Amino acid sequence: MTGDTQGDMEIDTNVPLTEPAKRKAPEQKPKTIHFTSRNPPWTYLKLKLVLQPGSVPQPLDPLSARTYLSSALSQFLGLTGTAIPIDILKIENASPSTKHNIVWIRVPREDASAVVSAVSSWIGGGTAGSADVAWRVCAKGNFLGALIAGSGADLFVP
Repeated sequence: MTGDTQGDMEIDTNVPLTEPAKRKAPEQKPKTIHFTSRNPPWTYLKLKLVLQPGSVPQPLDPLSARTYLSSALSQFLGLTGTAIPIDILKIENASPSTKHNIVWIRVPREDASAVVSAVSSWIGGGTAGSADVAWRVCAKGNFLGALIAGSGADLFVP
């Protein structure tokens, strides 16, 4: 650089090194995010195992529940019905207060109407020496929490 160009540049030495603190903007409330699930993958069903009047309720085990459900699906839809995946979430055995065996299941949303039709129209024979049994659909919904009208805590109580 030449001496002429150095004279053109001046440095202001009166500028403070730190700027005065600025006021912070008041913190805004977090924005509410709305979420809509239009196509949930599962449908939840609450089924009641109904016995013929006058018969004594037997405890329902997962194997018997699966057998009754598979029988209903195969009778209504044939081999295609047995291919529908069913998850048994909970089995509530009959007690003096409930008097019915209740089963909570989860099925794919696309197959829900077929499962409801199959189990609601099925009447099957019980175990050896017991009475005929049938399924009654007590509730159906795409969200488990909405189905049981609560927090869902009673679903996972042993």
